[in-house]
Amino acid sequence: MRILIINGVNLNMLGYREPNYYGTITLKELEKDLHAYSFGLGIDIETFQSNIEGEIVERIQQAREHFDGIILNAGAFTHTSIAIRDAITSIDMPVVEIHMSNIYSREDFRHKSVLAPVCIGQISGFKTDSYKLGLKGLVNYLTNKEN
Repeated sequence: MRILIINGVNLNMLGYREPNYYGTITLKELEKDLHAYSFGLGIDIETFQSNIEGEIVERIQQAREHFDGIILNAGAFTHTSIAIRDAITSIDMPVVEIHMSNIYSREDFRHKSVLAPVCIGQISGFKTDSYKLGLKGLVNYLTNKEN
C-alpha cells in the first residue's frame, strides 16, 4: 500500500510559524517521524510540499497512477481552492483532509473547508498526530474496502 502525503501552503514553515498551533517540529522532522510510523503500519509513504496551488493540483493528478490514497494538509488552500477540490474529484482514490490545528476553534474564515465534501474524512486539532490518525484511518479504509 502506497500513500502520498501532501503538505500545502506555509507548511514548510513548521517549527517557526505559530508554535501555539503547530508546535515546534519542523517539516523535515515531521516527515522523518511519519516515515518511521509508516513502517509500523506496513505501508510506503511519499511526502510532497508546495506553496504553489498548481503544483499541488498536478501532484494530486499524478498520484492516481502510483498511490492508493492521499493525506492532504492543504493549509490555507483548504478554505479557498476550487482547483484542488476539482483535482480530488478527478481521481478515483480516497483523500483524507488533515489539519494540525483545530480549524473550528480559530478565525471564522477557517471554519469552512471547500475540500471536506470531496474527502472521505477530516481530522483536525491533534498537531502532528493528525497525520498519524489520518494515515491509520486511511489504511483501515483501504483495507476494509478490499474485503
